[in-house]
Amino acid sequence: MNPNRLLACVAALFVAGAVTAAPAMAAPRKAAAPVDYVALGDSYHSGVGTRQYDSGSGDCRRSQLAYPALWAKSHQASSFTFAACSGARTADVLNNQLGALNANTDLVTVGIGGNDAGFADILTRCQLGSDGDCRGAVDGAIAFAQRDLPARLDSVYRAIKAKAPNAKLVVVGYPRLFDGGPSCSFGGMSQTKRVKLNSAADILSDVVAGRASANGGTYVDVRASFTTHGICSSNEWVNGLSWPIVESYHPNSKGNAEGYLPALNRVTG
Repeated sequence: MNPNRLLACVAALFVAGAVTAAPAMAAPRKAAAPVDYVALGDSYHSGVGTRQYDSGSGDCRRSQLAYPALWAKSHQASSFTFAACSGARTADVLNNQLGALNANTDLVTVGIGGNDAGFADILTRCQLGSDGDCRGAVDGAIAFAQRDLPARLDSVYRAIKAKAPNAKLVVVGYPRLFDGGPSCSFGGMSQTKRVKLNSAADILSDVVAGRASANGGTYVDVRASFTTHGICSSNEWVNGLSWPIVESYHPNSKGNAEGYLPALNRVTG
């Protein structure tokens, strides 16, 4: 064989082998699609308990430490409307919080129902009253949650779907408030009261989860996330009795960042 031709063949084989052995180039990572996000709900979802609030939010007490704001920032949402408001009930969501929804909305989170069932008043009665007073108040709230709340939740979820037909609807639940056994002496709340209030939180969560599913929503159950982080735990994600009083019995900044946010991330990516 002609030496020059042999060298050419060897060179060609070497080049071919090098090309074959070279690792394939990874495809460029596709940028995440922009998300138009609207956050609705009550004080648990506006950030009450974090102790830092947007000056323009007034009595709604919206916080940049609340999980909706943290999600919007970490996901670089193309637009973010924070409409959740302290004290809100289902009627307030319907009347005051749906204005930003439209066909371009991609994600809606909503957490509502606790105030309809009167849980703020129940906590006051349990804090100040006897075990019997607490039990009676909680039983009344449970009856309301099972009898009357489902229709109110349906109205909210259907209105959201009607105004934002292309959005993913994520319904965010409530945590249990308390950890601790009989030795927990927090604020006069006996073990009987704490167990009763936690059972009410479970029933509220179950009702909200059921109506979310029935209306095509994705439910975010945060109870497991807050396990071992309730009031009376060594690492509380929920404020106990506090001053100002409005901070009491609400998730603190850790509860939002380490409890709510990861739970929301699991269903949104």
